[in-house]
Amino acid sequence: MVSRRDLFKKAGATAIGVTLARGASARVQAPIDLEPRSARGLRDLTQALERAPRRRDFKTVPMILTRPTEWDSEALDLLLRYRAGPRQVWDNTALDSPWLNLMRNAMNTQIWSFRHPDFLCVSATHGSAHLALYDHYIWDKYRLGRLTKGKVPHNPFVAVKPAAHANPQDYEDAQGVYSPHDNSIPTLQARGAVFLACHNEVWELTMKLREKGVNPDHLTHEHMAAEFTNHLIPGVVLTPGIVGTLPELELAGFQYAK
Repeated sequence: MVSRRDLFKKAGATAIGVTLARGASARVQAPIDLEPRSARGLRDLTQALERAPRRRDFKTVPMILTRPTEWDSEALDLLLRYRAGPRQVWDNTALDSPWLNLMRNAMNTQIWSFRHPDFLCVSATHGSAHLALYDHYIWDKYRLGRLTKGKVPHNPFVAVKPAAHANPQDYEDAQGVYSPHDNSIPTLQARGAVFLACHNEVWELTMKLREKGVNPDHLTHEHMAAEFTNHLIPGVVLTPGIVGTLPELELAGFQYAK
């Protein structure tokens, strides 16, 4: 797994493009490290998450995951044990909703209005929003843009926007990295946000694609679900199922938001 901090170190203070192996992701761009300097707890969590394994070499996966080795259990456990700051989990289900904008607003308010630099913002991603968590390889191979009726032909949610190059010290810049002009998954990840993926959504999407005949390699359901799992974008934490993981997060002290 490629460490986000390693990418930042190589980039210095500029945005960069990094080509990863097909098994991890297609071309992905990451901005500089944007976590608050005083957020020691959040930074410790980010470093721990980078060290936590993400298995992305599945050959097949079952409908119901029953063993922790089948999802990113170590990374998920780190989130459940986090106590450094307020924790909020967003129940994100619609690709065409303002979900990234709402997460950005929550982070801005918590960090600068209420002075909680260790605020942890988590996306419990499922439904059509889950499409944003697949790399360009999967989008192209399985023509995922057709599922949006052509409105989103490619995955724009993983692209770094020009605003990411703005001065990260100027948090009042209305065109800058903390503004509505920079709603992207890589930028939010660079700020410490975490995106959870849903195995159930992987299974049900691949089921629908097979039913529609979108299966260029004639894969079994178990093989196709494995391929989609292997092509989640970097940094994502795979769960056995979002709707079943949300209670675990709430029991751990996360505030639910939708």
